[in-house]
Amino acid sequence: MKLDADFWDDRYRQNETGWDLGACSPPLKEYIDQLKNKSLKILIPGAGNAYEAEYLFRKGFVNTHIVDVSKEAILSFQKRMPSFPKAQIHHKDFFQLKDAFDLIIEQTFFCALNPKLRSNYVQKMYELLNERGKLVGLLFNIPMNADHPPYGGNKNIYVDLFKTHFEISTLQEAYNSVKPRSGNELFIKLIKL
Repeated sequence: MKLDADFWDDRYRQNETGWDLGACSPPLKEYIDQLKNKSLKILIPGAGNAYEAEYLFRKGFVNTHIVDVSKEAILSFQKRMPSFPKAQIHHKDFFQLKDAFDLIIEQTFFCALNPKLRSNYVQKMYELLNERGKLVGLLFNIPMNADHPPYGGNKNIYVDLFKTHFEISTLQEAYNSVKPRSGNELFIKLIKL
């Protein structure tokens, strides 16, 4: 399966977006609500409809950026959020992004990548974060699908994957997931070493 821009554009055109909650996920909303520094430079990779970016922006985090390979997802977000700065919307492959951020929010991006790219993901997150920057979000705690996303994993896999580049501040079952994902999400807060 080729998980390229055409694949994701087609999923959005066909409205085959089962990962899309239609709102900011409760664990991320709760995390965002406790943030005080509105000047944080924030990235949401594989943002899709970018409800977390919308929530951040409406809360005053005006230095929020999104990146997605799907033009359909970007156009949908721009239509819904015309006031969001165009310069902070990046229509490109996440791995081609060159910038630096204080915080990166993970929401269903990791699980959509081919598992062969997981070490590349960790390295790119490390490169994109400022010193002591944070990678915060949700990872699925589900068995691995062999041939299609969402690709799962578990706590042991994630610890082994991230420990060389990040201090694992939090990696635990999310207590406030939406009901269909209850027990299947791990909340992560990783700090760049």
